[in-house]
Amino acid sequence: MEHMSFAIWVMQAFNGLSNFCVLLLMALGLAIIFGQMGVINMAHGEFLTIGAYTTYLLSQISERWAPWLLDWYFLIAIALAFVLAGGLGLAIEHFLVRRLYQRPLDTLLATWGLSLIMQQAFRSTFGAREVSATLPGWLMGSLKPTSSIDIPINGLFVMALTVVLTGVVFFGLSYTRFGIQVRATMQNRAMAGAAGINTPRVDRLTFAFGCGLAGIAGAAFTTIGSTGPTAGSSYIVDTFLVVVFGGAQSLVGTIASAFSIAQTQATTEFFMTGSMAKVLTLSAVILILMMRPQGLFALKVRR
Repeated sequence: MEHMSFAIWVMQAFNGLSNFCVLLLMALGLAIIFGQMGVINMAHGEFLTIGAYTTYLLSQISERWAPWLLDWYFLIAIALAFVLAGGLGLAIEHFLVRRLYQRPLDTLLATWGLSLIMQQAFRSTFGAREVSATLPGWLMGSLKPTSSIDIPINGLFVMALTVVLTGVVFFGLSYTRFGIQVRATMQNRAMAGAAGINTPRVDRLTFAFGCGLAGIAGAAFTTIGSTGPTAGSSYIVDTFLVVVFGGAQSLVGTIASAFSIAQTQATTEFFMTGSMAKVLTLSAVILILMMRPQGLFALKVRR
């Protein structure tokens, strides 16, 4: 009996890791956008839905018209989800968001309205019912380290994808010219502009990149859940929670916060209902933020 309980505990923890990966991919983009531009993008979850529907459509095309592509379409879907979500993010920043800088309440209301419009567009295009992508054969099945523990291969793939993308984001922000411009704009926009950095261009590309990461999160989401018009909105509160809790301008804080929240929810769901687990997690985060309002990892800047 104890052995079985341990196996359930391990699999529940792994389920928490899968949710952590999707949450982290969402939060990475939002942390950059919110930390740099101060934009409260309530439509960020809908970019996850774009990535999820992109993956679903490619799976349907592969099944019906290109069965030879079925084994590899998922890798193409990841890249295409990034391009489509990032491209739409670029257009939204140009036509809407850039007119609302330094007006956080206006950006919140405008992007919330945008999220409702996008949800209705998804509902009109794909219908209200949830759909699931057909995963390629190499993502099916599980590994069995013991006779009672099953580790899904698709979960391992999502974890590997998250590690790679987190490494790319960390390297890009730390060692590339554009990353240095992003960090300079985050820390002191006026000084960055005085040093010759085109801050509007940095904002535009950063917003698009953050939305593209949410698109990749949507592709990863299809491996652990079904996709509906409101799939992304179920993640938006947790994503903002991760960003604020970790520190809006800290990559390390975002990772630590996403891991803490996802694992806390997964562990408490083992003992209580999902709703009560969320309430307990939210209460713990609020208590910590009352003692440390700047988040777990505040960015120290000389002023």
